[in-house]
Amino acid sequence: MSWVDRRTPAVERILDAAGELFAERGVEAVSMAQIAAGAGCSRATLYRYFPDRPTLQLAFVQREAVRVGALVAAERPRDLAEAIVAALRHVRANPALLAWFGDRDAAHTADLAQGSEVVEAIGLTMVTDADSARWLVRVIVSLLTVPGADAAEERRLVERFVVPVVAQSRTHR
Repeated sequence: MSWVDRRTPAVERILDAAGELFAERGVEAVSMAQIAAGAGCSRATLYRYFPDRPTLQLAFVQREAVRVGALVAAERPRDLAEAIVAALRHVRANPALLAWFGDRDAAHTADLAQGSEVVEAIGLTMVTDADSARWLVRVIVSLLTVPGADAAEERRLVERFVVPVVAQSRTHR
């Protein structure tokens, strides 16, 4: 059963509490006991919905990827470069998401980012090809982990190196 099937007020409260703690302490520094306390529930309740920390972390990332994908889509970006820059901006504006890209947590984030729900929620809002979507999520994670000097530089890099590769992949299917 996926996290989407379990979206209840209790699950939302737990994921919200987890996000606040991730922003404060870093992703790997947060325990299940701290999340239960932050959500105002017992550990038994927390474990009823999330049998372990990796499951909870994945549910959080999936939920937030859906949110970021919806925000990007709502902006109706004119082109792929604008969509990628928008995704970067939305992640950086959310302290709970930004925590996933610090030195201690970036490798774990890179692993989670390749999950199908994340690719669908972000990558497939930008392109229709699943391989290109997976690659775009990797590009976004890379830019969040090792940012450019500023937004203008990142856009320039995306326009010069990412957009042409995606365009070329569409013609070579």
